[in-house]
Amino acid sequence: MKISTRVKIAFSALAASLLLTGCGIQSIPQAKNQVDAAMSEVTNQYKRRADLIPNLVATVKGYAKHEEKVLTEVTDARARATAVMIDPSHATPAQIAKYQQSQGELSAALGRLMSVSERYPNLKADEQFRELQAQLEGTENRITIARQRLIKSIQDFNNQITVPPESWTNSMFYHYKEMAQWDVPAAEKSTIQQAPKVNF
Repeated sequence: MKISTRVKIAFSALAASLLLTGCGIQSIPQAKNQVDAAMSEVTNQYKRRADLIPNLVATVKGYAKHEEKVLTEVTDARARATAVMIDPSHATPAQIAKYQQSQGELSAALGRLMSVSERYPNLKADEQFRELQAQLEGTENRITIARQRLIKSIQDFNNQITVPPESWTNSMFYHYKEMAQWDVPAAEKSTIQQAPKVNF
């Protein structure tokens, strides 16, 4: 039985498309999109935290007028943290470290601000303060989850472009480089596990 040339070409095209589909032609861009989405979520949660800070500082200031140094530290740390932007696709380990350091400094400053409230029972009892405190605690939890998702999505993307057979597709079509992985700097690890403590 003789197979026509058209059938051979159609079969070859189908086999090639199935082979490419299973070799990263779709999964590599999807993995890249997942990293971008995860980074957007991290940025969104950091912005949410930064947006809470002015109201929190104003509330604390109303009760703790003598804590100007701590209030200034939080305001300055917020300014530094919001000034640092990052693109995970092109970020170097040094740029990621700088971004994480600025966010870690803000976390530490918030922890100091929360500890100030211990000295002011009326502040702790203030309804607006308690509401802001609850929002901040929820945001810190969301930041932790968002960072974990980002780390996982970068790992998945890096696996896609470095592990055969998908890495061959990357070499032929995309030429993506490995993304620098996020980590918590050693000096920040103990701080993040403990601060900012906002549940009284």
